[in-house]
Amino acid sequence: MERLKPILDAIPPVDRRLETEIRAHLDNLTKPVGSLGTLEDLAASYCLITGTVTPKLGKKRIVTFAGDHGVAAEGVSAYPSEVTPQMVYNMISGGAAINVLAKHIGVDLQVVDIGVADPLEGASGLIRRKVKSGTDNMSSGPAMSEEEAIQAIRVGVDLANAAAEDGITLLGTGDMGIGNTTPSSALCASLIPCSVAEVTGRGTGIDDDRLEHKITVIERSLEVNSHLLSDPFSTLAAVGGLEIAGICGLILGAAGRRLPVVVDGFISSAAALAAMRLSEPVRDYLFFSHCSAEAGHRIFYERLGLRPILDLDMRLGEGTGAALAMNVIEAGVKIYNEMATFDSAGVSGKE
Repeated sequence: MERLKPILDAIPPVDRRLETEIRAHLDNLTKPVGSLGTLEDLAASYCLITGTVTPKLGKKRIVTFAGDHGVAAEGVSAYPSEVTPQMVYNMISGGAAINVLAKHIGVDLQVVDIGVADPLEGASGLIRRKVKSGTDNMSSGPAMSEEEAIQAIRVGVDLANAAAEDGITLLGTGDMGIGNTTPSSALCASLIPCSVAEVTGRGTGIDDDRLEHKITVIERSLEVNSHLLSDPFSTLAAVGGLEIAGICGLILGAAGRRLPVVVDGFISSAAALAAMRLSEPVRDYLFFSHCSAEAGHRIFYERLGLRPILDLDMRLGEGTGAALAMNVIEAGVKIYNEMATFDSAGVSGKE
């Protein structure tokens, strides 16, 4: 934890003294007070995160981290680990769902190899920041050493800083890694905390028998690593994933730059949970894009008192939910910036 101190100390609390002025402006727009509901809340949050009553919109970016998981050897997924590199190639060639949505929304997409087991030879356009070739099998010991977890977090922090320097004003998270709902469920069970069964779902579409097996594997993983679950960082190292740690670092780094982050689905939310447990102010820098069909995601929202922007029964990951939610967030900010006030439009207000 001590080695994370410079990263965590750089995260300022959101200055809520601006909220009265922000809300007054929203209430003076030519509409009944509060009639645009969540759009108004999103605009207010964006203003608070960026620390201004005159918010600017600029470029958007989604960073999709890819990594493999040793625990996949336990048969917790319907797909083999070979799919991870295959999907990475698909992403960098433009054929994945996130490519389609990123193009549709106007989002810059970065695909990061932070822990894919395959060397990914000839993968042009890939950001190569591999910490190791997949995590170890967490059901028999820690998934990562603390040094490896630190390295993965720093990859995310570096990419957040680069985004801020590139003029990105809205940053989104994404993931790719066969088996990664298993460590995500383990993290949620430990850090919420709650039972493993509550936060373990079917991932890529496993049947009832394999779901029971997956729950057993996660419970065994938490038991084997119980002596390492004393704080959020050591928990992330013990039962997390390289791409999850990378997303956690991206969130921490972005908060340190007052850069709003749109969190994707269940895997990204597990990373966000670790980041929020590491630094309480982080929560106010996050937009949660959607509620995944993955069982544990609704538990995550309920227990943390959070509300997703969308609920479309999606469970793909990659950053797809984040891309869609970015459009809604920008709509709220444009309402704030571009809609006429009662005074400017010469419209009579409420009597």
